[in-house]
Amino acid sequence: MTVRLNLRTLFLDHSAALGGAELYLLDLAPAFAPPGEVLLLEEGPFYEKLRAAGIPADVIAAPEAVRRVAREAGPFRALRAVPGLLRLAWRVARKARAFDLIYANSQKALVVGSLAAQMARRPLVWNLHDVLTTEHFSAMNIRLAVTLANRFARLVIANSEASKAAFLEAGGRVPVVVVHNGIDVERFAAVDSEQVVALRQKLGLRDGPVVGLFSRLAPWKGQHVLLEALAELPDVQAILVGEALFQDEQLYAEQLRKRAAQPDLEGRVHFLGFRDDVPELMQLVDVVVHTSVAPEPFGRVIVEGMLARRPVIATRGGGAVEIVRDGETGLLVPPGDVQALVAAIRHLLEHPDLARRLAEAAYRDARLRFSLKTMRRKVRQALVEVVARER
Repeated sequence: MTVRLNLRTLFLDHSAALGGAELYLLDLAPAFAPPGEVLLLEEGPFYEKLRAAGIPADVIAAPEAVRRVAREAGPFRALRAVPGLLRLAWRVARKARAFDLIYANSQKALVVGSLAAQMARRPLVWNLHDVLTTEHFSAMNIRLAVTLANRFARLVIANSEASKAAFLEAGGRVPVVVVHNGIDVERFAAVDSEQVVALRQKLGLRDGPVVGLFSRLAPWKGQHVLLEALAELPDVQAILVGEALFQDEQLYAEQLRKRAAQPDLEGRVHFLGFRDDVPELMQLVDVVVHTSVAPEPFGRVIVEGMLARRPVIATRGGGAVEIVRDGETGLLVPPGDVQALVAAIRHLLEHPDLARRLAEAAYRDARLRFSLKTMRRKVRQALVEVVARER
């Protein structure tokens, strides 16, 4: 049986904030839409980005009780969300009948999509962007995600071998394929050096080395590790690109700003919030650092740093070890180890020839292994096979 290449895919995502999973979907969806479409469960910056990119997008707003169910939620809050969840799934199902399959791009999307897929009689694919461990999620949420995937998903697409392994260890039995994220190389190739110089002046950075950390502000992302390392590197400045996404991360963001205002760091840490000019900012810094203290599901910013031709220091663990070859395309340090991070930053700054060699090797490697073309091809192949089996 022949399955048309132009799959009618309904991409489902619960969030309108610009996290890693949403940036991934911005890169993936143009290969499918139209006739594919992105359906969000709330309005916000992600919706605006999709529309600006010419990607068909719609919103079916989730009830407040559903939106409030967090990663650490207990059974009481989850039960309160059930009536609203059923109504939401029915609305999604009505829309899904015009498509060949539902592609859940987040865990909340998996919950809604599982019910909607049954109601609409459409196959469900889940893209797993997370390492399902208790470092990131409550035990109840892990059990729920794995149970739903096993029962309703035809396929899980994991963004790394680390994400796949954690899913299987948690009891996952549905078929899993690994497709690493692809990054748009041209965004980094198009950066003008004069733009970078002007941007440095605009940000008020003084002379001297600058390191950059590109991630939302969250305890497990480890920005505090970098701040403590900077305390031992008095000539080094840092830019922190990203902001707290969730309410429970706001306190952590405040703590970071208070620490950065102390005398030993004052004036050296620049909080830039969310930015659209990440390629320019990465080419502005001398070193891109990644400091997650829990296993990273993939490590998109690591690849972006490589494509920006900047030496990268990353935490050893999770998807990061699938991206960086220690001593060849970057440096790996133990999670939460301030002294190791200090030593790695100092070593690269004191040995610029080594930094350049690592950066060039990383650039070549990233172009080869993490292209948009490769990611889109692998996802399309996986979806075509799912739809073919259903028919």
